[in-house]
Amino acid sequence: MTKILFIVQIVLAIVLTIVILLQKSSSIGLGAYSGSNESVFGAKGPQGFLARLTFFLATLFVLNTILLGYMYNKTFNNSVVEKVQPQKSSPIPEVPAAKEHAPQAPATH
Repeated sequence: MTKILFIVQIVLAIVLTIVILLQKSSSIGLGAYSGSNESVFGAKGPQGFLARLTFFLATLFVLNTILLGYMYNKTFNNSVVEKVQPQKSSPIPEVPAAKEHAPQAPATH
């Protein structure tokens, strides 16, 4: 299921990018179409249609992102630390006992 959602996410990202680049900007940019397309999309031209399409695709993209996050969290909710098996270790050697009478520091006058 997550593989299908991931493929849908990639397709949505590509299509959303193309739709955004097709829109007219203040400097015209990539949004320069031929005049014949305006009659296909209505009296306002393609701007209303492309804006609605952008909003719809962006909503699908966000919902798919949330669903992917939920599915990945559900699938991979275990920590790596939980998977590590403690190894048998050799016993720690005992520290030799300290000398009972340590040398004294020289006296200063």
